[in-house]
Amino acid sequence: MGCDGGTIPKRHELVKGPRKVEKVDKNAELVAQWYYCTLSQEKLSRPIVACELGRLYNKDAIIEFLLDKSSDKVLVEAASHIKSIKNVIELNLTDNPAWTGDKGNTKGDKYDDIQSARFICPIVGLEMNGRHRFCFLRNCGCVFSERALKEIKTDACHKCGIPFQDDDVIVLNGAKEDVEMLKKRMEERRLKSKLGKKSRKSKAAETIVKSVAIEDLPGPSQVNTEKETTNNNSGEKRTIAFCKEAVGESAPSSSGKGSKNGPVPPKRSIAKSEEKSEAYKSIFTSHSSAKRSKEESSNWITHTAYYF
Repeated sequence: MGCDGGTIPKRHELVKGPRKVEKVDKNAELVAQWYYCTLSQEKLSRPIVACELGRLYNKDAIIEFLLDKSSDKVLVEAASHIKSIKNVIELNLTDNPAWTGDKGNTKGDKYDDIQSARFICPIVGLEMNGRHRFCFLRNCGCVFSERALKEIKTDACHKCGIPFQDDDVIVLNGAKEDVEMLKKRMEERRLKSKLGKKSRKSKAAETIVKSVAIEDLPGPSQVNTEKETTNNNSGEKRTIAFCKEAVGESAPSSSGKGSKNGPVPPKRSIAKSEEKSEAYKSIFTSHSSAKRSKEESSNWITHTAYYF
């Protein structure tokens, strides 16, 4: 029977019907999501960050991904929505006191408890191993179990006290429905931020144009300086007219008409006045006794009121 050159049929050739799809081990899937970085596939180590879709990353892996500007850069689907470091939030995690780390089973002769997690919920004490739903707050990054947020309803963070809203709660490693809802929220927030930036830029441009237009207009200081110069010029004219009157010359009026009370009489010098006595006239510099001859005056002294 075995030497006729035939082949032995296999089981799937004898059994008719559709082939069964191999199921993914749930424990392995949970370990990959909650213990390893989604981008670099390395073990999660602090600082740990999360995106707006609830995926866990090592912060170093995100920074290296953003700094890589090479043309042959592989765009990972898990990080395609991360455009800058502002798109991820650093998590404020609570350590599990029962966590022994990787040193607990170095020889391989002990039972490795997969359900034991490194971090726990600070309110209820549930371990963050994927068996329970966990959330984090986008404003502060504190991580809690969903049960704690439902049982203790408040508008402020249980750990740091920062206020938050329902849209700020992001589920970690949620189902497909949760990821779709978080994606819609993320797109709405980014659209609002873009519109806000455009409105701020337009307002800034308008203020710049208004300031330039105001600078081009003549200011009140320029008008005042022109008036002051004219006033100064008129003041100099008045002083000159006063000096001429002191010497004895009458200043001609700007208009030939007199004042309201009548024509202004011409002013006379005190030296030519006949009513005043000689003793009174000698007080003023216009008297002949105050004048000096050229021989009495010297050339080097400063001119004073007595020098003529």
